[in-house]
Amino acid sequence: MKSILQKIANTKAWLPLTILLLVFINWLGSKFHTRVDFTNEQRFTLSASTQKVLRNLDSTVDVTVLLAGDVKSEFKKLSNSTRELLENFKNYGGNKIQYKFEIPGEGLDDSTKANLFDSLVNMGLRPTNQQVQVKEGEGKTQRQIFPGAIIQYGGRSVAIDLLQGQVQKNVFNSDDILDKQSLNSAEALLEYKFANAIQKLTQKDVPVVAYAYGNGEPPFGFLPVNDVFQTLGKNFIVDTVDVRTQPFLSPEYAAIVIVKPTIKFTDDDKFKMDQYVMNGGRLLFFMDVLYAERDSLQNGELVAYSRDLNLNDLLFKYGVRINTDLLADKHADKIPVEVGSVGGKSQKQLLTWPYAPLLQPGSAHAIVKNQADVVGQFANSIDTVEAAGITKTILLSSSANAYTLPTPARIQLNSLQTVEDVARFNRKNIPVAVLLEGKFTSMFANHASQSQLDTLKEYHINFLRQSKTAGKVIVVADADIVLNQVSDIIGPLPMGTNKYTNIQYANKDFFLNSTEYLADKNNILDARAKDYTLRLLDVKKTTDQRSLWQLVNIVAPILLVCLFGLGYQWWRKRKYTKQ
Repeated sequence: MKSILQKIANTKAWLPLTILLLVFINWLGSKFHTRVDFTNEQRFTLSASTQKVLRNLDSTVDVTVLLAGDVKSEFKKLSNSTRELLENFKNYGGNKIQYKFEIPGEGLDDSTKANLFDSLVNMGLRPTNQQVQVKEGEGKTQRQIFPGAIIQYGGRSVAIDLLQGQVQKNVFNSDDILDKQSLNSAEALLEYKFANAIQKLTQKDVPVVAYAYGNGEPPFGFLPVNDVFQTLGKNFIVDTVDVRTQPFLSPEYAAIVIVKPTIKFTDDDKFKMDQYVMNGGRLLFFMDVLYAERDSLQNGELVAYSRDLNLNDLLFKYGVRINTDLLADKHADKIPVEVGSVGGKSQKQLLTWPYAPLLQPGSAHAIVKNQADVVGQFANSIDTVEAAGITKTILLSSSANAYTLPTPARIQLNSLQTVEDVARFNRKNIPVAVLLEGKFTSMFANHASQSQLDTLKEYHINFLRQSKTAGKVIVVADADIVLNQVSDIIGPLPMGTNKYTNIQYANKDFFLNSTEYLADKNNILDARAKDYTLRLLDVKKTTDQRSLWQLVNIVAPILLVCLFGLGYQWWRKRKYTKQ
């Protein structure tokens, strides 16, 4: 073999053979390629569900990322991470993934640009202003940028807000610079956002999610649930179901959402929900077990007391108990409070309202991982109880400075103006939302009435004492999480938006993630479970050792070049001296 290579090297054939070999290697590389991810958190490895979506594409997906041109370093980093992700998508989707980066409105006149920006806002993208250099040597000007992307497939399109899921107030500091932790979380969610959008555009069978009514839930058309129906309608086929009058709840529903019931559930109501779960159905409860509404505070105080919904036994059987207490948290939203008057006009000030807690992820579950705060209103605490075969996962909980107030309780608005009793906020991580998973045992396993059994028999449905497959139930002890405020000027605001501060919290993301986790059989939500570890430099150590490392960076390369030169000269001298 060696002699053959020597013969080839001594002839003129070595050049064309080398070119052919390189062409062959490049062809192999285009057909068969692999990569090794050495990061601890497998940052550059796509989840199995994402790979499946990309490999099953039957047409081209066009992605337009609106982060290009002269943007600040924080947005540039987000743009580069997006480019790396889309290039990774091409490794599995091939030429069916096409992407480009552009500046929205570049080259358009002011009127056309304004119309374009309005359409982007209507698609759900949030603009932000930043100063950019017009030309070298000239001054700076304000430019609106949209940290988002537009995905098109088969004549349909969807917009992705790359910063969605981060509280808008915490995304930018006073200098309009992206916070490192928010940026890190936004990067961690990129794969899920793009994969989820592509799946929504390409899926042929859209899950059907039902909105339950019949027990005093807010009806369709009621403004405070406007965003509930809008959010569901953009992602699922939405139906409504009257739990009170329907003979049974169809297992064809991928999930049933129950929002703020106010009328007591009958045993027949609970029997229908129970057998729906036993047949593989998934329930999402948003409950208010107290009479407590902020509108009642217009008179300066309210009395919070129990609202008996007759659901305790069903939820207890599944593994949770909602307590009839009030959660107070130092980490809370703000409301306007009258603090005095000047010249006969009342003076209002935004004060922290402890009964509007900013709830935080209670675990690293995919529903809430990398998610920002969720604002509540008169939330209750939840206890987990023993339920055989059921796994309980805390989704939302209080901060480290909270407490619960037993009810009945008198809540006074002017208490905000008094000095807080710090010692009272001595409990931490109080659960407010819990995910239950496993094979549930029916509450009616041993005492279903004959009329209930006859109803199921009439519709050829078998009575089940235990769920035939692993089921999922989510219980949230605060219905106001999914209710949107209504502005006198704008109308219904996005879910989780404080109309006084214009801060939007992550309520919509929590609601959508919870619904998708229950209804989506493809587990695309697994892509949310990624960890992006922030590896920040030690500020004190970098300050103390700054001179040392500057010297190393300057001297070390020069020394390496000198050592290489000396070594090379020694080798040449030794070689040719022998000859």
